[in-house]
Amino acid sequence: MIKNRPALHQFAREALLDLCGYRDCLIADRDGVYDPGTPNGRLLLGLKGTISEMELHTIRHRLTAGLLNKAGRGELAQSLPSGLVRDLSGVVVKTPNREVQDRIDLLFQTFLEKGSVSKVQRLFLDQELTIPCRDYGGNIQWKRPSRSAITRFLKNPAYAGAFVYGRTRTERRRRADGHQAITRRPREEWRIVVKDVYPSYITWETFEKIEAILSDNYAEYQRRGSRGIARGGKSLLQGIVYCGRCGHKLMVEYRSGNYYTCRDANRTSHDAKCQVVLADPIDEAVSRAFLEAVAPAELEAWEHALRATRQADGALHQAAIQQVKRLRYQAALAERQYNGVDPDNRLVAGELERRWELALRELHDAEQSLAERRSGLGPGEHSMEALRLSFAHITHKLPEIWKDPRLSLSHRKSLLRCLIDKIVIDRQSTDCATIRIVWQGGENSNIQVVVRRRPLRNLPRIEEMKGRIAELFGTACSDTEIANILTNEGFHSPLRDDVTRSTVENLRVNAGLYRRANRQAYQKGAAGSLTVSQIAHHLGVSGQWILYRIHAGRIAVRLDTSRRAYLFPDSPETLILFERFRDGELSKLDFLTSSSL
Repeated sequence: MIKNRPALHQFAREALLDLCGYRDCLIADRDGVYDPGTPNGRLLLGLKGTISEMELHTIRHRLTAGLLNKAGRGELAQSLPSGLVRDLSGVVVKTPNREVQDRIDLLFQTFLEKGSVSKVQRLFLDQELTIPCRDYGGNIQWKRPSRSAITRFLKNPAYAGAFVYGRTRTERRRRADGHQAITRRPREEWRIVVKDVYPSYITWETFEKIEAILSDNYAEYQRRGSRGIARGGKSLLQGIVYCGRCGHKLMVEYRSGNYYTCRDANRTSHDAKCQVVLADPIDEAVSRAFLEAVAPAELEAWEHALRATRQADGALHQAAIQQVKRLRYQAALAERQYNGVDPDNRLVAGELERRWELALRELHDAEQSLAERRSGLGPGEHSMEALRLSFAHITHKLPEIWKDPRLSLSHRKSLLRCLIDKIVIDRQSTDCATIRIVWQGGENSNIQVVVRRRPLRNLPRIEEMKGRIAELFGTACSDTEIANILTNEGFHSPLRDDVTRSTVENLRVNAGLYRRANRQAYQKGAAGSLTVSQIAHHLGVSGQWILYRIHAGRIAVRLDTSRRAYLFPDSPETLILFERFRDGELSKLDFLTSSSL
């Protein structure tokens, strides 16, 4: 198959000349008559065809150059988005529909406040507000907001007053359905950008800021390194924390706790993870630094946020009023159309009645939503002044306000990102990590943070602690007393600054040191019984492996209520049965009926 268009035209032309020469057909134009069956006629026709191809290419090139020249001046007529129309003279102006203008302004203001397309969509859906979209005929249709529709508004440079040509490119490759693939160019590769051509809803700087927010919200940490939108996870630094060793972004893991993990080495070369750091102490240290930095300007920031919130509420209220006015007009128009129809034309009358009822239903829902909004408006000026004075008295209690559960995690993350650009973590030892806070202005702050992991084996003085527990156990001290002594000597439990009684008990039991009250529950042959731990030690499995099968009903045994433990007969047959059960030869063990074992 010939894909080159000029070669295809030449092939078709030669085939046509061969067919005419074979049938003794003559070809005539205004210059003369030619016989394609003779050498002279074939030569003249070939030259004329080549010249015509060159002329077509020249004409196409001139037309394209004229189009680009007109686009370079911003005068090329393009399809306009909703909110922009052409008047009778061809000049682009804002639509005379005030509701459309205010709704587009509200959409941009809401996104700049919320910082997320999904949050804008959720707010509009909660307020039952629609957005203006153009149909294929160019008419305005009010539709429920979708993420794709909101994104089209935010990414269209026409709302910033700019004429743009060449935002897409046509690839040479074809898709599976045979159509050519069309991809979007990055903003740096747009062919023609002419600013201040259309009446703008936002400035060009605001448009660039929105593009940066949308790109940053795209949570593809490894390839693009973007921060992603602030989400509801428990880790406050999600998306802005980096590894101090390799420089890659740290991922968040939610296991028995919250961890920041560097997976790049494990992902690329299957090596061990670069570093794993417990998230809670890091978040607490960064939060303290943030509160210390924000305390001098907290009242001013609160007043600014309050004014922005009131402006946003006023814009939403105005949008709801405009929507009710529009629906009232549509309901009145549907009523006039229904009253003006011939009653005998039942088909048309029935359709108009249905449209009238639908318009009345939409109007009723919008009026009800507006009434609920009016009843739920915030406090007045006097109440706001009282709140401002109250806030001025409690500025020193900002840490308590920060920990208030009514302040959601996503809001805390958004507040942190207002001042902090990124966090760099370098774990120096098992118990210590250095974090470097890079503020938005470029300043750096270094903090030493104590980070501890949960397993006991990771404690730095674990062997010394075991020796002290064995020594103090010989003096008949209780576990609580041993824990207090170890705390005074500088030991600590995982994730704690002191030693807990459970830590002492776990280390004591693992060392084979038992109290008299429960010695028989652990020693082999106590009262002719075997415990779960003894059988697990013999089989080389964990005690949880046996307990799971007891709870699943695969091992039937009675619970000793006096010792609160499962006891098995102390006999060689019991161990043999468990070995066969472990190896899969038996599917179930029953020690309720076989008490003679």
